[in-house]
Amino acid sequence: MLVLAKAVMAIMLGFSFSVVFGYFAIKWLKKKHIGQQVCGDLGERHLKKNGTPTMGGIIFIIPTLIIMVALVLTGKIEFSTNLFIVLFVFIAYAILGYIDDYLIVKKHNNDGLSIFWKLALQIVIALVFFYIFMSSGNDPIVDIHTLGIKINLGWLYGMFLLFVLVASSNAVNITDGLDGLAGGLSAIAFFAFGLITWAAKWTSGNEEVAIFCFVLVGCLVGYLVYNSHPAKIFMGDTGSLALGAALASVAIITNHEITLVIVAGVFVLETLSVIIQWIAIKKFHTKVFLMAPLHHHFEKLGWSEVDVVRLFWSVGLLLSMAAIGFGVWI
Repeated sequence: MLVLAKAVMAIMLGFSFSVVFGYFAIKWLKKKHIGQQVCGDLGERHLKKNGTPTMGGIIFIIPTLIIMVALVLTGKIEFSTNLFIVLFVFIAYAILGYIDDYLIVKKHNNDGLSIFWKLALQIVIALVFFYIFMSSGNDPIVDIHTLGIKINLGWLYGMFLLFVLVASSNAVNITDGLDGLAGGLSAIAFFAFGLITWAAKWTSGNEEVAIFCFVLVGCLVGYLVYNSHPAKIFMGDTGSLALGAALASVAIITNHEITLVIVAGVFVLETLSVIIQWIAIKKFHTKVFLMAPLHHHFEKLGWSEVDVVRLFWSVGLLLSMAAIGFGVWI
C-alpha cells in the first residue's frame, strides 16, 4: 500500500504543478511568438496548426525537476547516483532539444541543428553517462533477469549505451507528430517503468528513480490537458528528446533494455516505418507506406487524428501491460 500511496502522491503532485505551470507557460510562449513551423506535405489539417506554440516540453520538464529537488531537500527521497544519472540525461537532452527548437524558431523553418551536431552532442552525453555509470560500480553487462541471460559486452558496452540513448530519444521525436500522441504514449511508458523500477531491488536508488517516473507521469498528464486535440502547444524537440533519453536511462540502470523494446513498442514501430520507407524509396524507388512515420500513413488512409491517437495509445497500453508482466511478475 505504501508503494501505491507514494505513486499516487507523486502523480498528483506532477499533474497539479504542470497544469498550473502550463497555463502561464503557454501565455509566455505566445507573447514571445515561439511557434511551430508545420511542413506543407502534411495536408490542410496540419497546416492549420502553423504558429501553435512549441517548446512545450518545459511544461513537464521544469515541474518534474522542481518536484524532485523539493522531495530531496525535504528528505522524502534520497539522492542516489542512479537518480543523478537519470536527471542528468533528462536535463542534457532537454537542453539539446531546446537548442534545436530555438534555431528552428529563429530561422522560421524546420532547419534546426544539423545531423552532425545532433549526433556529436548525443555522443558527448552518452560518454558522460557511461563514465558515471561505470564509476558507480556497474558492470558492462546486459542482464535479462527473467530469462537468466547475462552478456558481458566489455568495451562495446559504451557503444550499446549510445545506441539505446540515441535510438530511444529519436524514436519519441519521430512519434511526436499528432496531438497528444507522444505525450500519451510516454505517460504510459513511464508509468510502466515506474512499476518495473520499483521492483528492481538490485538497482541502487530504485525507489527514487521510480518516484521520478511517477512524477513525470503526472506532469505528462498535466501537459496533455493542453496538448490533446486540438493542441494548444507542442512539446518540440525540447520535450521529445528528453523523454526518450530519460526512458532509455531508466531501462539501462535497471537492466531492462530488452523490456524497453516492449514498453516502447509503438515508438519502435514508428521508427521502423521511417527506416523501411527510406530504404524502399532509395533502393527500390517505391513506397511501402503512403507516408511515414506510421501515424501519417493512417491519416492518408482517411483516419481522423483522434482515432489514430486512440489506436496507438491502446497498443502502447497493451504492450506496457505485457512488459510489466515480463519485467516484474514472470
